[in-house]
Amino acid sequence: MINDMQKIEITKESIFGAQNYAPLSVVLEKGKGEFLWDVEGVKYLDMMSAYSAVSHGHSHPELIRIIKEQVEKLSVVSRAYYTKNLGDFLETLTKITKMDRALVMNTGAEAVETAIKAARRWGYFNKAIPENKAEIIVADGNFHGRTTTIVGFSSDPDYKKGFGPFTPGFKMANYCTNHCSCSSKCEDSIESFKKLINKNTCAILVEPIQGEGGINVPRKGWLKQLSKLCKENNILLLVDEIQSGLGRTGKLFAFNHENIKPDGVIIGKALGGGMLPISAFLSSQDVMDNFNPGSHGSTFGGNPLAAAVGKRSLELLYEDNLIENSKALGAYLKKELINMDLDIIKEVRGEGLWLGVEILSDRTSAKNLCKELMLKQVLTKETHETVIRFAPPLMISKENIDLGLEKINEVFTTYRAKKISAKKAS
Repeated sequence: MINDMQKIEITKESIFGAQNYAPLSVVLEKGKGEFLWDVEGVKYLDMMSAYSAVSHGHSHPELIRIIKEQVEKLSVVSRAYYTKNLGDFLETLTKITKMDRALVMNTGAEAVETAIKAARRWGYFNKAIPENKAEIIVADGNFHGRTTTIVGFSSDPDYKKGFGPFTPGFKMANYCTNHCSCSSKCEDSIESFKKLINKNTCAILVEPIQGEGGINVPRKGWLKQLSKLCKENNILLLVDEIQSGLGRTGKLFAFNHENIKPDGVIIGKALGGGMLPISAFLSSQDVMDNFNPGSHGSTFGGNPLAAAVGKRSLELLYEDNLIENSKALGAYLKKELINMDLDIIKEVRGEGLWLGVEILSDRTSAKNLCKELMLKQVLTKETHETVIRFAPPLMISKENIDLGLEKINEVFTTYRAKKISAKKAS
């Protein structure tokens, strides 16, 4: 039940804001660790992590300390000048990721746009593709952001409706998943990429695991095949690790599960420690050398405050054992969800603490179940109509994973019981 205080805040957003989101009816005010509190003081278990942005947990005390310390010194001066913080951040970032160079931006979409620009310049300057002819191959079911360029190569019509005309230069191949309804699509995925490659192809851009697409996990070996295909054809492999990276899947990056090294890596979300928007495009010196002063930039990109937070966020992945915790508790959560063996669950998939539970569409909707979980004080969000995401902060304890599982089981079982009772009554 929504109380008066929450109604007031929800109404304000409705009156004064654009209606480009459809939030659950809860008004949050405070967070700590894996928990959130609403304006009435009701406590919720966060099983969403702001789409992986809050991997370190809410209000991490060390990150708060860094922010307070840095704000009192220097926050933003633009890239018109050097700052000590950015150099330290870049050194830490490239060492941890084992990439040559990094270009720091603010949001994930900005980092994707950076990767696109980098790939095109590499295509023109290094591969001698004729000007304005460069092509990038993407996968169906992708979600790389919401700029007009990015939605233009989405396969979801809802993301594109009313926003055209779109930027040319993108071709779409088939993503490969373990659960696709058409097995030939999975078997022919690499072939679909091969068919689109021509002399003007400069890059392939994919998510190692598709998040918004429904936590779609490709078959083992697929990303390695794609990497091999790129090397054989002198094409850059760009991986979007904005949601899947920085420990979310139980490894630093999702591509580490395939033991490959892509040519470019896009990161964001957790890089800001749940405090600030920070993103980056990582690549080789060969690719990055194509940028020159004035060719790309951002007033806030790499600002001293963000650089200080980003550096410490990376260090805390290891100091707080977040990657190992994601691997161990993710495997546990997945096993327990599968063991529920309830007749409304079609499939459980994902890696680490990034799981999707697909619901049988003829039984209920994922949105309905998310609403009922909210009433049980567990917060998560659906993607599309049939998949519920479970992605708690990576610092979550086993005790609170069990608390979440208890509430999930209650909701799923009760909903199934309601359906069974309704059938008997009829």
